[in-house]
Amino acid sequence: MLKVGDKVKDFTLTGDDGNEVSLSSFRGKKVVIYFYPKDNTPGCTKEACSFRDAYDDILENGAVVLGISKDSVKSHQKFKGAFKLPFYLLSDPDNKVIEDFGAWQEKSMYGKTYMGIVRSTYIIDEKGFVSKVFPKVSPDEHGKEIVSALKG
Repeated sequence: MLKVGDKVKDFTLTGDDGNEVSLSSFRGKKVVIYFYPKDNTPGCTKEACSFRDAYDDILENGAVVLGISKDSVKSHQKFKGAFKLPFYLLSDPDNKVIEDFGAWQEKSMYGKTYMGIVRSTYIIDEKGFVSKVFPKVSPDEHGKEIVSALKG
């Protein structure tokens, strides 16, 4: 998992609008990158809506939000539309960025272990370095938690 102070490698993924989105295009702004397991599931919906509800405060603190999962662009479009999400949802079907950040980890449920996305968030500073890591996130109030972190 990336740590505070690590330089983040630039990446380009396809956004929910079908266009490519590169991390480098946000240089000069703080970027909140959150990794989540799956569109339209209870925990992921709560987390996305908490970011939506805190989005104005996030913008006021000089940051943008990028949500990343393995879901398809089409799935992201439906999810974004259903919950009126004002930020990018990026598709990483090959796990490249998810793995680079260390969000692809062994998980367990009902006694079975499997590999999956660990709900985690990173705040990237204006120069492209990790300034804060949230390794295991509780989805309900995460947006407020991010606003507090951005305020410092």
